[in-house]
Amino acid sequence: MTTVETPDVLAPARLGPLELRNRVIKAATYEGLSHKSLVTQDLVDFHVGYAKGGVGMTTVAYCAVAKEGRTDRHQIHWTDEAMPGLRKLTDAVHAEGAAVSAQIGHGGPVANPKGNGAPALSPSKHFHATTLSWAKEASVDDIHRITEAHAEAARRAAAAGFDAVEVHLGHNYLASSFLSPKVNHRTDAYGGSLENRARFAREIMRAVHDAVGGRIAVIAKMNMDDGVPGGFWLDEAIPVAQWLEMDGTVDALEMTAGSSLLNPMYLFKGDAPLDDFSAIMPQPIKLGVKLVGKHFLRSYPYRDAYLLEDARQIRSAVKVPMILLGGITDRPAMDLAMREGFEFVAMARSLLREPDLVNRIGRDAATPSLCIHCNKCMPTNFTGTRCVLVDRGSSRGATWGKPAGYVS
Repeated sequence: MTTVETPDVLAPARLGPLELRNRVIKAATYEGLSHKSLVTQDLVDFHVGYAKGGVGMTTVAYCAVAKEGRTDRHQIHWTDEAMPGLRKLTDAVHAEGAAVSAQIGHGGPVANPKGNGAPALSPSKHFHATTLSWAKEASVDDIHRITEAHAEAARRAAAAGFDAVEVHLGHNYLASSFLSPKVNHRTDAYGGSLENRARFAREIMRAVHDAVGGRIAVIAKMNMDDGVPGGFWLDEAIPVAQWLEMDGTVDALEMTAGSSLLNPMYLFKGDAPLDDFSAIMPQPIKLGVKLVGKHFLRSYPYRDAYLLEDARQIRSAVKVPMILLGGITDRPAMDLAMREGFEFVAMARSLLREPDLVNRIGRDAATPSLCIHCNKCMPTNFTGTRCVLVDRGSSRGATWGKPAGYVS
């Protein structure tokens, strides 16, 4: 009987064409540090901090493939003007020995129509309670245009020096909303059966794969569970993951959960900081959060490696490398992921609290995480994502303030 050795999470590993110095990835957390869709020095510093802190790769989130796909009016999208700043960012991360990935996608019904100056798109007409507006049904021409926009974003990411792209197929952003039977009520080739609802996501992944031609790694971040009755769930996520593997368009899968459209806290687990969200919202949304926020921003119990139970079912159904996300905070959780057959782990909130956590775990495997899963970091993505429990002047935490000018 052959014994398979459990990988060392802090040893070098290969991800598609990419060699990483370890198996730890800083997960995408929208930084709120771009300005007028351009890179700022604060955004560069944000990711350099994690590179210095020891991650194998950091992920720049969220770079929209089209202007109307932004969820924030300052969000980066792939213009000529953005490219010099993106190159400076990738060069700075590489100088610290880490790789860097660009998360690409289209916000769809989660996009900000007021900030974008254009209606949000959805597989079917949909009212978004947060923006108090209707998303219009995407035409087939829109679908083809946005598919090509993903390909162009991947080409530009490679040109800007990114080592990977992470294609956003989760959280009821556009591709994810097509997967969801709760949001997708179409009767054409992109609606109805699971095969039809998955068509858009598969076409996006094929276009991205073909665009970069193996020059950089391609990751798909895909929902296992929307967290809402009648939504996309694990029984459908398994065959979609198998189709992506069969298509040969992904170097790794990162499974996620929840709906930014309908149940945003489902992914995060832990406390729902209603007062903090309400404090930064304009009227009349502020009043809405106070009145009905507890029904939209629900609290879920936290436990380490909380997505493992579902993700291991995907793991058993595919052979493609997988990244375990959700409650990875310390060496025991990392080692558990390796024993369960995952090739990589993704960390988010614990690194917001302690950007150098990976280095310290490397020196002492018993190092605990100081993250308490209060989720008060979530509302800060409007002003610069950070852990609010860390003194901004402390060497152990972030020093983000207002964006410190454009990078060119």
